[in-house]
Amino acid sequence: MNTALIDSVVKKNRARLIPFMLVLYILAFLDRSNIGFAKESYQIDTGLSNEAYALGAGIFFVVYAFLGVPANLLMRKFGARYWIGGTTLLWGFLSTAMGWADTEAKFLVIRTLLGAAEAGFFPGMIYLTSQWFPQRNRASIMGLFYMGAPLALTLGSPLSGALLEMHGFMGHAGWFWMFFIEGLLAVAAGLFTFFWLDDSPQQARFLNAAEKQALIQQLASEEQTKTTSRLSDALRNGRVWLLATIYLCIQVAVYGLIFFLPGQVAALLGTKVGFYASIVTAIPWIFALLGTWLIPRYSDRTGERRNVAAVTLLAAGIGIGISGLVSPLLAIVALCVAAAGFIAVQPVFWTMPTQLLSGTALAAGIGFVNLFGAVGGFIAPILRVQAETLFASGAGGLLTLAGVAVLGALLILTLHGSGRAKQPNPVSH
Repeated sequence: MNTALIDSVVKKNRARLIPFMLVLYILAFLDRSNIGFAKESYQIDTGLSNEAYALGAGIFFVVYAFLGVPANLLMRKFGARYWIGGTTLLWGFLSTAMGWADTEAKFLVIRTLLGAAEAGFFPGMIYLTSQWFPQRNRASIMGLFYMGAPLALTLGSPLSGALLEMHGFMGHAGWFWMFFIEGLLAVAAGLFTFFWLDDSPQQARFLNAAEKQALIQQLASEEQTKTTSRLSDALRNGRVWLLATIYLCIQVAVYGLIFFLPGQVAALLGTKVGFYASIVTAIPWIFALLGTWLIPRYSDRTGERRNVAAVTLLAAGIGIGISGLVSPLLAIVALCVAAAGFIAVQPVFWTMPTQLLSGTALAAGIGFVNLFGAVGGFIAPILRVQAETLFASGAGGLLTLAGVAVLGALLILTLHGSGRAKQPNPVSH
């Protein structure tokens, strides 16, 4: 049993793929969420109503949801390099186009097209990890990838805040420069993808023949332990539907907070959204980085999936709820717990469908689960606004998000057979 060779391959794959995937995720997350930083000034300049803003923030996820499954199947057919490179180029150009979205109609159209362009990216990244890394390493690998979200919001908060300060430069608003410059970064990353990414381990230019064979055989041995490989079986599997519902709950908590966090922090500080508020907004994401580093690694080390995911999501829900009920300082602390929880739970969560599914069922199943998550992202801002209106309180919206997160944690505990990661013996050579 050549465990040393497998470990060596994992290290090589991690060094080659994770920084690249991380940068792409940072840019993707930034381009879909930077509307939160522009909210105040953008609405003033364009006359966009709160309802239209909530619709535009969420409409991204409508086409994103329904194109996720076909996008993943197409990536499986045509290869990751051209698919991911092409879609990254497209969403980068659309992100720059947001700089010219000065009416409600343009805003809604571009947000819709941006959702379509990004539809294949995230489920494609999840599927990619299943093709390059053994099951026992995936929570920590996904944890490294998921650090892109808090990094986007830690580094992106000051960046977006600084770009907003460019208001008036060359006659354009600050939000124009934020959308334009951050979109160009994605365009550059899309071009780089064509030169860097390999479609599969068989085609890896950075692995030798023995390393390729070891990884291929290891992954093949794991495929034999999975119960579902056909698309039709995946969509009839009750656990797949339960996983999809849980992911919906997670994404309601994530985007219900993210789209409004800059404004919430600015209100706690008694200031407007700008560079100072963006620095404080970055603090919860620093804690999210720490949680995303530690919790998935603990899950891989112990093999425990279900309980780790449930407790982490429960902590996120409690943090979200408390943030609307306490003093500004304690609210920031609660937001740190919330951010760490709802980011760190996701890499642990994604080990569950990859443990259950294989082949075409895995590609489509990831897209299907992600579809429900996209629905969660769509309804999150609308749900929060409606709850705030119903209860005539900002705390009402936060407590509603907290309740959804707690529900997701309880549903995770009902997952049977996902408690511990399967640890197949490494293949012999």
